[in-house]
Amino acid sequence: MNSPFHIVGLTGGIGSGKSTVVRMFGDLGVHWVDADDISRQVVEPGMPALTEIRKHFGPQALTEAGALDRAWLRQKIFEDPAEKSWLEGLLHPMIREELVRQLSQPPSPYTLPYVLLVSPLLLETDQHKLVDRVLVVDVPESVQMERTMARDDNSREQVERIMAAQMTRTERTARASAIINNNCPLPEVERQVRDLHDQLLAEFG
Repeated sequence: MNSPFHIVGLTGGIGSGKSTVVRMFGDLGVHWVDADDISRQVVEPGMPALTEIRKHFGPQALTEAGALDRAWLRQKIFEDPAEKSWLEGLLHPMIREELVRQLSQPPSPYTLPYVLLVSPLLLETDQHKLVDRVLVVDVPESVQMERTMARDDNSREQVERIMAAQMTRTERTARASAIINNNCPLPEVERQVRDLHDQLLAEFG
């Protein structure tokens, strides 16, 4: 990626607390772009991706208001791996292109030498090719399960299926440049983030 900034990837399994950690980086003045936000933007009404999804899956993929029926589509792709592959083939290039655009345009003036790409699928997709370092937010799988069930009102079975579709905790942490332990009190997490921020400034500055 041709960017004036170093790109640092931030990832972690579902329920690991990526949003909490990235807000801490944001409080230190770091510009960040969330791939989940981009994935919602590219399928908004009027966007080309939504038109293609309707053509492929039919009108049942949309709500009565014409928006993407996320619950229906989520169930569909979990039941059919071929449909999941089709959807990823459509959306991942669009998401990557928009990520690149937003990462290269932080609010002005911006004086830090790095920006953050936040993505749950950083290592499962080619998004990892965009980054110079990989930060992994890590908690035990039992904590992921508890937090996700409480946050999203999902069944244990649904969360287990989501976790099974993601990279394992062992694989993810093995590819980390640094690991943020988010299974501890918030002041300790904040200390880890400040220390990492200082290290990145020293390394890239």
